[in-house]
Amino acid sequence: MNVTRHFSDTRTDKGRVRFLVHPGRVSLVAETEGWQHHSTHTSLDEAAIFLATLPEVPGPLYERALNDLEQARLFGRSAA
Repeated sequence: MNVTRHFSDTRTDKGRVRFLVHPGRVSLVAETEGWQHHSTHTSLDEAAIFLATLPEVPGPLYERALNDLEQARLFGRSAA
């Protein structure tokens, strides 16, 4: 069964960042006003590192997305 689930979903007044987990891959979806990004990665770590390369994502949104991702990991969500 191909199940996609939200691992982390961060929203601020400046935009949104989601990490979606699929079997064998992770999608990164980032949105700010008038801009949208979607990419596929082999791991959550790879997607998080790639998020840092997107200049359209404001610093506070980036930082909050990483904090939310870490919180999801701490609460035992599995990326597998």
